[in-house]
Amino acid sequence: MSQSGFASVDLGRGLTLPNPVGLASGTAGYGFELEQLIDINRIGALYTKGTTVRARDGNPPPRVAETGGGMLNSIGLQNPGVDVVAADYAPRWRGWTIPIIVNIAGGSIEDYVHCATVLEPVAEIAGIELNISCPNIAQGLDFGRDPDAAARLVAAVRTVTERCVIVKLSPNVTDIAAIARAVEDAGADAVSAVNTYIGRKIHRASGRSVLPLGTGGLSGPAIQPLALAAVAAVGDAVHIPVIGVGGIVDAASARDFLIVGASAVQVGTATFVNPETALQVLDGLRAD
Repeated sequence: MSQSGFASVDLGRGLTLPNPVGLASGTAGYGFELEQLIDINRIGALYTKGTTVRARDGNPPPRVAETGGGMLNSIGLQNPGVDVVAADYAPRWRGWTIPIIVNIAGGSIEDYVHCATVLEPVAEIAGIELNISCPNIAQGLDFGRDPDAAARLVAAVRTVTERCVIVKLSPNVTDIAAIARAVEDAGADAVSAVNTYIGRKIHRASGRSVLPLGTGGLSGPAIQPLALAAVAAVGDAVHIPVIGVGGIVDAASARDFLIVGASAVQVGTATFVNPETALQVLDGLRAD
């Protein structure tokens, strides 16, 4: 048993989470700000902000918009680039006891392979999460919509890393189970489901979209039933661990994902409202 009172979660290739509650990519940065507010070492894992080959400034503001029961974001993968993460950020994780899983993204297979290659020798990194499902960058959904393309990407990354490879799936597809089966067959060790849903908000006085690019990714409590259905479908389709993501705000909403077959969960948007949400989810599950 882990110190949290939960059995540990084996995601494969030596990546074992001390408990099932993680911080979702894009909602906790690289952990440094949140570390100042909570005991981050109690969390099951940190899934970092999406990281690319080169630094990205992200999309023009405004980048977020509140919706009924949720939030739209169009951040655009702002990040310092994989070399900075490997050389400057990783040493800052050295004293942490939780697994650090770096989320990587790109516009081509070569981009992902490059990122995985740079991260492979970094001891502080426990695994990588392939973001094939970001709706806020050009080509961000290309791999996530096509089983064959997703499989080719995973197979290519598999050749350059011995670390656990998790694939973050898009809900913006016709058959998410088909994508999950394809990445499992190509060598993925686990999948996380789901990323954000594509949404839009209109500024009613002007009639224009609130977000400059028109659409953004919808997250928050509004998507929890949708994400739950997706996780159940993925769990029925694959034999590898599934990490449930989407609209978790408390222990009850997290437990729903575990009931339908998720091995672990990620807390995301709720962290913006209350930085301690993930810890409260963990404590609530432990109290059951």
